[in-house]
Amino acid sequence: MSELLVEMRGISKRFGKVQALKKVDFSVKKQEVVGLLGDNGAGKSTLIKILVGYYQPDEGEIYFEGKRVQFRSPRESRDLGIETVYQDLALVNLMPLWRNFFLGRELMIKFGPFKFLKIKEMKTQSLKILKDIGITFRDPDEAVAMMSGGERQAIAIARAIHFGAKLLIMDEPTAALSVGETKRVLEHILEAKKKGISVVFITHNIYHVYEVADRLVILEKGEKIGDYKKDEVTPQQVMDIIAASAGVK
Repeated sequence: MSELLVEMRGISKRFGKVQALKKVDFSVKKQEVVGLLGDNGAGKSTLIKILVGYYQPDEGEIYFEGKRVQFRSPRESRDLGIETVYQDLALVNLMPLWRNFFLGRELMIKFGPFKFLKIKEMKTQSLKILKDIGITFRDPDEAVAMMSGGERQAIAIARAIHFGAKLLIMDEPTAALSVGETKRVLEHILEAKKKGISVVFITHNIYHVYEVADRLVILEKGEKIGDYKKDEVTPQQVMDIIAASAGVK
């Protein structure tokens, strides 16, 4: 039985005259945290959007749990257990916590031809599930717009864990957070790993990803230039590799 959860082989993607990715190999083991690093324009987001079905590759193959897959939309990848937490978090600011937690997966009860939301149950469950990962909210009706960046990230992570994610992709999760909030988000990532979930952590902040990653993959100008276990390189060495490949002296 393969220990790989995801394997992308020889992925290439071109947008007009721009070669966004060139024969990139990328893999994630089961219960592994992989830091995906690189400067702006390195191809990180394109690679992930191909993995989740937002883009189709020009070349290459994708395997999930050992089976070749061809996701035509993010919904198809989500149905197999791939959850993505983007920078904008895909949360609706004016909706309350409980609505955001169950967004697209609402609990319903049916009476004849009619369906009704199980509001009380969703409120209770959302608070309990968040509490289980160490986040306490008093009011499930609090609007997401009133919450801090760290609290929003916690909702997104807890939602992914609860709904059975096998792979959690996090796009710059600590970009706009305070030191304290960043620490809590990193703890949530480790908690997700303990629950058996693999994580891809996309970031510019090498020190943040270094705290939680098992392995570091570096892209530059659409090509993979490094793939290291964390104990094989220091954060400074990773920064030097990225700077050298970008032509920075």
